Amino acid sequence: MYTSAKPYFYGTGRRKKSVARVRLYPGSGVITINGRDIDDYFGLDTLKLIVNQPFGVTETVGKFDIVANVRGGGFSGQAGAIRHGVARALLTADEAYKPLLKKAGLLTRDPRMKERKKYGLKAARRAPQFSKR
Repeated sequence: MYTSAKPYFYGTGRRKKSVARVRLYPGSGVITINGRDIDDYFGLDTLKLIVNQPFGVTETVGKFDIVANVRGGGFSGQAGAIRHGVARALLTADEAYKPLLKKAGLLTRDPRMKERKKYGLKAARRAPQFSKR
């Protein structure tokens, strides 16, 4: 599909346990994730909106093709990781997008992670069921 001879802009995005390696090629807005079309990969429209959010902020909808490789986590985390990677790749494409992306909070790595399970509990905060007798 795309060869390494074509020039592209690269960005790495992370969210929860997901890591996305994103390449932006000048094109017509085709999005490929792990070799599959975005409609085939993400079932929910909200996840597709999350991926396209940086383009809406910078008004570059339909100007770039996305080729993303994403590993780890669930669908929501993967969509967030791709969004972060796209925002970083747009920054390498044009430094003028930085104030727009920063104001929208798309360049900030979301630090929220799964809380660890504690001993004596069934989950991070879930205690065993209490019974008086």
